[in-house]
Amino acid sequence: MRLIQTLVPEGKREVVIEVIEEAEVDYAMTSETSEQGYSDILYIPTEADDVEGILDELRDIGVEREGYMLVTDVETIVSEQFEEQNEDDESDDERISREELSTKAHNLSRSTTNYIIFTVVSAVVATAGLLEDSAAIVVGSMVIAPLIGPAMASCVGTVINDDELFWEGIRSQTLGIFVAVLSATLFAFSYRLLLVSELDLLLIQQVAERVHPGLLALAVALGAGVAGALSLTSGADEALVGVMIAVALMPPAASVGLGIAYADPVVAGGAGVLVLVNVLSINAAGIVTIWSKRYRPTHWFEERQARRDTIRRFAAFVLVILILTSFLAVSSLDARDNAVFETTVQTEIESSVDGNVLAVEFDYQPRLLSQSQSGVVVHVNSQQRGLADDLQTAIEAETGERLNVTVVYEDTEHSDGSSGSSGGGQ
Repeated sequence: MRLIQTLVPEGKREVVIEVIEEAEVDYAMTSETSEQGYSDILYIPTEADDVEGILDELRDIGVEREGYMLVTDVETIVSEQFEEQNEDDESDDERISREELSTKAHNLSRSTTNYIIFTVVSAVVATAGLLEDSAAIVVGSMVIAPLIGPAMASCVGTVINDDELFWEGIRSQTLGIFVAVLSATLFAFSYRLLLVSELDLLLIQQVAERVHPGLLALAVALGAGVAGALSLTSGADEALVGVMIAVALMPPAASVGLGIAYADPVVAGGAGVLVLVNVLSINAAGIVTIWSKRYRPTHWFEERQARRDTIRRFAAFVLVILILTSFLAVSSLDARDNAVFETTVQTEIESSVDGNVLAVEFDYQPRLLSQSQSGVVVHVNSQQRGLADDLQTAIEAETGERLNVTVVYEDTEHSDGSSGSSGGGQ
């Protein structure tokens, strides 16, 4: 619920009353005694969905040019008449007014000191979580990441034809990602100097997920953009939705920092592509969502300019997304091919071993966009010796790939009683 308060300019009282009564909304009016060119103060309690229409009506008669219109959030209105009036006017389209949306977006777009500090802290915590391979710590870093504001500001600026807001949002997003990567790099470099000088980052599951993410990562980013835009336009709390946007941005940015600190171009490059895809996808999805909520400039020539800018910027985002998504497609296709390859190899191993195959482990050589099979370790409970060469030949004949095959023979001995068991291997 909202309360519209308007300072009515001298000479506008009658026309304002006429407009308000035609709109069939409740109002109250009192005399204004400051002698500053205003005759009355108008109070209009209304639902958030109706604010934009009322403001447009008042704007058309010149109240905005000569007076003031204030919109404030109201927790509760105690009035049976108001409730009855709005029972028949309920709408499923929950949206705040264009003016409120613009104000919220401006407030969220600013690169304040707190914005920088929260980004630094979030990046450091995310990097620590990646190094610990702890999903809980990584999620904790997302809660404090302030990345939703700039992303939504650029989307709102595009749709309502506010270039200053659009570029402020773009600058804040760029600054936020840069600060996140820099913070992660410095923290990871300190970790490398003081604690662990050498580390295979791709053995850390939380990092590996961001290096070769696949096409599903695109769905996460698009969903984050839609959710962020809906939360902003409906007047809901953006904090929880901001976590989802941070999911798409903060861990990949921290992974880039790790790759730079440990001089691993595969990690830095793969995670960097994911960061770019996610940033652009969030912006593209946000633009479409806000445009679909029918936010437009008030003047026809501004609306036409906004339509052109929206189409142009959305097309640019989509073009770059399609180019970068080709890298994600390579990762997805590579993951599919590796899964088929592993199934084929495992079937060939089971058919070639005279005994039980206890486990099969595959080794991969990481590349920028994919992973190539390099070896396989086979754990068997069998007396059949010389399996390594036989399995290598059989796998090569079946798949055309020559892998390094390691066979680990495991023998198990159980006691006759129930008190315990012992085992040994060779």
